[in-house]
Amino acid sequence: MLDVLVVDDDPNFLSGLTEMVSKEGFATTTAGSLQEARQKLKESTPDMVLLDVDLPDGSGMELLKEIGANPLTNVVIITGHATIDAAVEAMQMGASNYLTKPIDFARVKALLVGVAQTRELKQQIGNLRKELRQLGKFGPLIGVSAAMQNVYDMISKVAPTEATVMLLGETGTGKELVAETVHDLSRRRKQAFLAINCGAVSPSLIGSELFGHEKGSFTGADRQQRGYFEQANGGTLFLDEITEMPLDLQVDLLRVLETGSFRRVGGQQLINVDVRVIAATNVDPSSATFKQKLREDLLYRLNVFPILLPPLRERIDDVELLAEHFLASLNREAGTSKRFTGVAVERLRAHPWPGNVRELKNIIQRAFILAENDIGLDSLVLGVTEVSGSSLNMKVGTSLAEAERRLILATLEHCAGDKKASASILGISLKTLYNRLSEYKPQ
Repeated sequence: MLDVLVVDDDPNFLSGLTEMVSKEGFATTTAGSLQEARQKLKESTPDMVLLDVDLPDGSGMELLKEIGANPLTNVVIITGHATIDAAVEAMQMGASNYLTKPIDFARVKALLVGVAQTRELKQQIGNLRKELRQLGKFGPLIGVSAAMQNVYDMISKVAPTEATVMLLGETGTGKELVAETVHDLSRRRKQAFLAINCGAVSPSLIGSELFGHEKGSFTGADRQQRGYFEQANGGTLFLDEITEMPLDLQVDLLRVLETGSFRRVGGQQLINVDVRVIAATNVDPSSATFKQKLREDLLYRLNVFPILLPPLRERIDDVELLAEHFLASLNREAGTSKRFTGVAVERLRAHPWPGNVRELKNIIQRAFILAENDIGLDSLVLGVTEVSGSSLNMKVGTSLAEAERRLILATLEHCAGDKKASASILGISLKTLYNRLSEYKPQ
């Protein structure tokens, strides 16, 4: 039952209005003064307040100002001396509507029906969100485990704010997807969301990528270019692998975070931007500062609201749910109806998943291609030691450099050339993988 507080100093009017509201199925409480109304509001939060402007101990507008910002309560102002200016003022202060005496009871009834419908809708949305979480979905994120429920709670709390977020977790745990979810639940959701992997861009070019450059500022700069910060103005910028950013550029990043302004490479003009930054790393940030991979002052500025993403091996209950999600997507695209066998599901649950969710997704895609009908053990190729169904064998005495080379190339083949997935499985940064592959090219 919804609650309505009726505030008026006329006993007869108060009695008549209260009776009418009660007949519509609402629980009613009454107050004849500001003081009494304030006491009633301390005791409970009503769904609606029918508030007279002229009260013996002050104006109802004072009370409206106190409760007008509360999204849980609809305030309807009642007065015997209505003016357009007063109505506008009441709306600006948070009133949902304005009534004049003598009261039109049909209109009051319509307002009450509206309040009931609005509350019902809010409850439906709340129940839907709860149901979605119980089913293991939170926006694009998948998982029913306690660890993921905690992540959902953290996202819900920080997304509506402007706080800088630091995402911590192993490679392949879905940090970019979490960053997108934070953006989609923020006031910036209608603006751009841009992502840059600091480890995948050459150190000599990342400054230009972030801040842009002027024509002629360096060899090859044949035109002016806007960087990621300018392109993301009003929106969100996701900086993945932040510890791979050169230290001298970290100084420039810190300055942008503190002042909201920067200069393009080779430029003199100060450019102001409004960008929310979400950073991520797959290493311990404290260790990174100790190894001088991350400036301590930048860490303090980025680590306003850290969110730790659990590795897949710590959320085994989510493995089957994720696998079914990826398989359903592949079935929709191909118009098929392939399924996992029971033993295949158990094998997936038993795997340690060093590459986390990204590794799982790639393995499901490969199994989908290999399987004629149901996906069984013969279609699941798990682990980087398996290449085209055979083992990667090396003689005792093989040098570490050669062993590393073979393992990297085998993993790259295993992932069908997907460098990002290969780096994820190997537990190295994309930048390191590119460097190794460059070394392996014939001179």
